[in-house]
Amino acid sequence: MAAPPAPLPPWINWTALWQILVLGLIAGAGLPALFAVGLRAMSIRGGGRAQTATADSDQIVGGNPVGLIAAGLCFLIVLGAIGWGIWAIYQAGHPK
Repeated sequence: MAAPPAPLPPWINWTALWQILVLGLIAGAGLPALFAVGLRAMSIRGGGRAQTATADSDQIVGGNPVGLIAAGLCFLIVLGAIGWGIWAIYQAGHPK
């Protein structure tokens, strides 16, 4: 007969531990990855033909409107997360 499993230690808050882990993955790896996706989407060329940028070229970013919209959304999400973080830090230091 096997012994019953040992109960989980009461001094560990498993719910808080999972919340910290998920938020750390989202903010620690997710936001930089989303920023990289935005940069990649911004570099997508439009028109279907390959062009090389020269010194005389006046085009700075890719010409694909869908890529530019996707990049803008990615950058807005990253900026929103930064703003939310600043607001949360301010609220922690200035309770109502």
